[in-house]
Amino acid sequence: MTDFLLLAFTFLIAGVIAVPIATRLGLGSVLGYLIAGIAISPALGMLGVDVVSIQHFAEFGVVMMLFLVGLELEPQRLWAMRGRLLGLGGLQVLGTTLAVTLVALALGLGWSVALTVGLVLSLSSTAIVLQTFNEKGMMRSDGGQAGFSVLLFQDIAVIPMLALIPLLALPELVEAMSHAGDHGADGHGEALSLVAHLPGWAAGLVTLASVGVVVLIGGFLTRPLFRFIARTGLRELFVAAALMMVIGIALLMSLVGLSPALGTFIAGVVLANSEYRHELESDIDPFRGLLLGLFFMTVGAGINFVLLFSDALLMIGLTLGLITIKAAVLYGLAIIFKVRGSNRWLLALGLAQAGEFGFVLLSFTVANAVLPGDIAERLSLIVAMSMLLTPLLFIIHDKLIAPHFSSEQAERDEAAIEEIHPIIIAGRGRVGGIVDRMLHAAGFPTTVVDYSYAQLDMLRAFGMKAYFGDATRPDLLHAAGIAEARLLVVAIDNRDQINALVSYALQTYPDLHVIARAVDRDHVYQLYELGCRDIIRETYDSSIRIGRSAFEALGIEHERALEMARTFDMTDRRSMIEVADVYDTTIPAHENKELVARVKAIAEEWEPELRRKMDDIRLGRADRD
Repeated sequence: MTDFLLLAFTFLIAGVIAVPIATRLGLGSVLGYLIAGIAISPALGMLGVDVVSIQHFAEFGVVMMLFLVGLELEPQRLWAMRGRLLGLGGLQVLGTTLAVTLVALALGLGWSVALTVGLVLSLSSTAIVLQTFNEKGMMRSDGGQAGFSVLLFQDIAVIPMLALIPLLALPELVEAMSHAGDHGADGHGEALSLVAHLPGWAAGLVTLASVGVVVLIGGFLTRPLFRFIARTGLRELFVAAALMMVIGIALLMSLVGLSPALGTFIAGVVLANSEYRHELESDIDPFRGLLLGLFFMTVGAGINFVLLFSDALLMIGLTLGLITIKAAVLYGLAIIFKVRGSNRWLLALGLAQAGEFGFVLLSFTVANAVLPGDIAERLSLIVAMSMLLTPLLFIIHDKLIAPHFSSEQAERDEAAIEEIHPIIIAGRGRVGGIVDRMLHAAGFPTTVVDYSYAQLDMLRAFGMKAYFGDATRPDLLHAAGIAEARLLVVAIDNRDQINALVSYALQTYPDLHVIARAVDRDHVYQLYELGCRDIIRETYDSSIRIGRSAFEALGIEHERALEMARTFDMTDRRSMIEVADVYDTTIPAHENKELVARVKAIAEEWEPELRRKMDDIRLGRADRD
C-alpha cells in the first residue's frame, strides 16, 4: 500500500504543479502533463516503476474519450461524415504509409519492416489532438471536423493493421523466438481470447457477433438497466454502472481482437439519442480526464533519454522528418477536400505526430516477430518525441499561421460581403440562429458572420446568406458595415472572444447598441465592466421558464406562476446591477471582500421581501391589494 500511495502521490503532485503553470504560459494542459512526466522520470527510475505497464492502464483514458466522442455523434451525423471519413481518413493512412515506407526503404530496411514502420507511424494521437481541439474551442471548426474524421478512421484502421502485421513476420526472428521459447518457457499462459484458435471464417463471425452485441447493449439493454438503477437514487451506483458498461464493452472488443476504443465509440454513437446521455457524460468525464493526464505523463516519463543522447541528431532528425511527411500529406489532402484558410494548417500541423496506438502496435510487432527489438525501441522514442512536440505545433499555428490567414481573409471578406444591413449577428449557432430567424420573421434583415465553413455550407444549402470570418477582427467588422450599424448581436460561444468583440465595439463605436451573450453570472459582470448594458445569460431565461413550469406543476395557476417568475426575474436583475458596481475582474469573486459583503447584505435585505411578494402572489393577496 505504501508503494502504491507513493507512486500515486508522485504522479498527482507532478500534474498539479506542472499543468497550471503550462496552462498559464499558454502551452496547454497536454504539454504540461508531458513536462510533468519528464520531470518525475528520474524518480520513477529510482523507484523501479514499470512505466510501460502504467501506460497500458492509462490508455483506457483514450477508450473513455472515444466513448464520450461517440455520445456527441448521432448516427445521422456520422453517416453525413462518410465522405471525409473514408476519403480524407483513408487517403491519409494510405498516403502516409506509402511515404514513410519509401523513406524506410531508402534507409536500408527490408520491405516488410519498412511497411510495418509505415503502418505504425501513419496513426496520429487521438488523445492529444481531441483534447487540444476541445480546450482551444477548435472542434467545431472546419479543420477540427476534418481532423476528427481522420482520427476516427485511424482508430478503425487499427483493426486491419492488427490482422495484417503478423503476416509480415521475419523468418529469422520467428526462429529466434521459437528457440527462446524452447529454452525459456516458464508456463506463462496466453492472453484470453475468444478467437485465438478458431478458423478464419469462425473468428470473423464471432467478431461480427461481438459488434452486434455492442449495438444491442447500447440500443436496448442500457435503458432498462439505467432506469432500474436510477430508481435506487444512489448516484455512486449509476457511476459504477456507467464504468461497468464501458469496461465491459472494451473487454469484449479485446477478447475478439478489436480496438477497445472502437467498441466504446460504437456504443457511444448508439447511445447518442439516449435520455441518459448527459448523465453518462458527467459520470465518465472525470475518469477520462485523470487517465488521459496519467497517459500523457507516462509518455513523458517513458522517453529513453539514454538512447536519445547517444544518437541525438539522428533521432531528432527522424522525428522532424516524420512530422514533415505527415504534415505534407495532410496539407495536400486538405487542398483536395477543400479545407480552407488556417484550417488547412490546423489539420496538417495538428495531426502531424505519431499516436498512442503506435506504442500498442510496436509491442504487437515485437511479440509477433515482425520488428527487431532495437528498431522498435527507436520507433517508440520517435513516437514519444513527436507527441511531445505537438503542443508546440499548435502554438505555431495559433501565434504565426492563424493571424497571417486572418489578415488575408479580411481582404476576401471585405469583397465578399455584398449586402450590408444595420444589424450584425456575430455567430450563427444555436443562439445566434434563433435570433436571426426572429429578426427575419419580423422583417429586419441581418448580416451574419460565422467562423465555421460547415455551418455556412449548411445555411447556404437552405438558401440563407451568411459570411465566413472571425467577427473579433476589426477589419472584418468594418467590411460588414459596423460603422453604420444600429445593432450588434454577439452570439459566439467563446468567453474571451465575446469580451474582445464587445470591448472593441463599444470603445470604437460608442453609439452602437450591443447585445452580448454571457456564458454565466461572472461573465455578466465582466461584460458590465467593459461597458455593455444589454447582457443575456445563455441559460437564464430557460431556467426562469423551468421554474415557472415547476410552479405550475405544484398546482399554481398559470397567470400567477408567470407573475411569480417575473417577480423573481426583476429581483435577480436588480441584485446583478447592485453587485456589478463592486465587481473586479482582477480579483476572484470569493476574495473580493467588498463584493462578498454586498452579496450577503442583499441576501439578508432582499430575500425576505422576495419571499413575501411570492407568497402574496401565490395566495392571491396581491390581487386584493
